[in-house]
Amino acid sequence: MKSLNVWFDERLVGFLVQTDSGQLAFTYGAIWLEDPTTPPISRSLPKREVTFSHSECYPFFDGLLPEGGQRDLIAMIHGISKNNTYSFLEAIGGEVAGALTFLPADVRPEPLTGQDSATGEVLNQEALYQTLEKLPRRPFLTGKGGLRLSLAGAQSKLPVFMVGGLEHLPSAGQLSTHILKPSIPKLHGSTENEAFIMRLAGEMGLPVPRIEARVARLKNQEPRPYILVERYDRHRGPEGRVERLHQEDFCQALGIPSILKYQSEGGPNLAQCFDLVRTFSVQPAADANHLLDIVIFNVLVGNADAHGKNFSILYTPGGPRLAPFYDLMSTAIYPDLDNTFAMKVGGQGVFQRLRHRAWQAFCEDAGLNFSIVRKRIAGMAKKFPAASQQVREGLASSDLDQGVFQDLARLVCERADRTVEQIRDTQVDDGDMSY
Repeated sequence: MKSLNVWFDERLVGFLVQTDSGQLAFTYGAIWLEDPTTPPISRSLPKREVTFSHSECYPFFDGLLPEGGQRDLIAMIHGISKNNTYSFLEAIGGEVAGALTFLPADVRPEPLTGQDSATGEVLNQEALYQTLEKLPRRPFLTGKGGLRLSLAGAQSKLPVFMVGGLEHLPSAGQLSTHILKPSIPKLHGSTENEAFIMRLAGEMGLPVPRIEARVARLKNQEPRPYILVERYDRHRGPEGRVERLHQEDFCQALGIPSILKYQSEGGPNLAQCFDLVRTFSVQPAADANHLLDIVIFNVLVGNADAHGKNFSILYTPGGPRLAPFYDLMSTAIYPDLDNTFAMKVGGQGVFQRLRHRAWQAFCEDAGLNFSIVRKRIAGMAKKFPAASQQVREGLASSDLDQGVFQDLARLVCERADRTVEQIRDTQVDDGDMSY
């Protein structure tokens, strides 16, 4: 039997165990349980004295880890099984999404230091370029003597902290403040895509973290664009020190394993998402409105990959809230991708079928007023042309592919107009694809 201590900063939360048969078990520590101010680490793992079984705790802990090819590479680098959640957390669980840290029983967390001094390795242009080059082959720069960092998802990324406008690799006791995301090799203009769609969401009044598109250069080498996203699960405390905020994605909160994140595979559906927000958020009405807006927004921009791990709960000082939205892109701009919705809208999985009846069915499933939703769709669609132009002007730079921004602006405005037409259509059945 092996055991890791689970920490929240310098406070012991509990113990994650791997039994001799490879099963996980989690137990809260007595001090954490006795303190009424400490939260559960997941909605699916409420505070209790009884140990949580593998089936109960696996979805949350495995949900902290990367997926797909990133996971395969880390397993190969560390010589561990890609299915061994415990070994992954042992190898890269020093800093994850949210507030937890995983350490051996005889190791205490490093005391947190200030973030305003450049004690970590600065990523100058040469180091930054080389880092962007390494990341697809060496996720999180993991390996012997490497960083113990982890973020969920299949895309290559790296937590960094910023000082004086420059990226730094965290040193002992320093928290990352931003996430660096290289371009996705097989998706042309992915950096421009994410920058445009995320900023467009902000223009539409949706809560999103600050995002910046940058380019790393090295003499005689092709420029490398990348995204820099401010972490919403970090904030400045009263004395200006960066502090962790806990968070979990919807799959973790609902106790659903990451491998089932798509609705078609057993993952969350939109009705479950609205129910989660209404029953768990301390401001359910406001958060349900934001969730409705992002559903509409994703349809308008053609983001079909909005699955259960792309929505999160943030544990704010006032209680659980719907987290800002992240990883927003237009998948519809790539004709070779399967653009079936990760979560069906009113039982429909493709854009062409989202007519009047489908939106009515969505409202019935999610407990929403159809008349209000239809007005919200029309209102958002009406704002798209001006908002898209505003975003294009804000991203106007020779460093980025302006053609991608132009194509995206055209696509989202056309989809917005088409959505308004389709939701007015009460004559054509949702199953009619003849147009």
